[in-house]
Amino acid sequence: MTLVEVTYELQGPLRPEQLRALGQFANTYGLRRFRVDEHLNRLSFEYDASHLKETEVAHVLRMARIPVQRRV
Repeated sequence: MTLVEVTYELQGPLRPEQLRALGQFANTYGLRRFRVDEHLNRLSFEYDASHLKETEVAHVLRMARIPVQRRV
């Protein structure tokens, strides 16, 4: 298992429907956890890189319409 953490800066606060979409993503194989830091406006994911790629994480964020500004 190769654990990786990636953090994204958000364009703005997450809406309830976006948080629900993240909750559904939490069931994805390889994702260990995610954290939302409302004070810094950041979203972090910890995942198993042997089962999930960062491009897949980014794709799911786009599909859930999470307003990611950039990777930190």
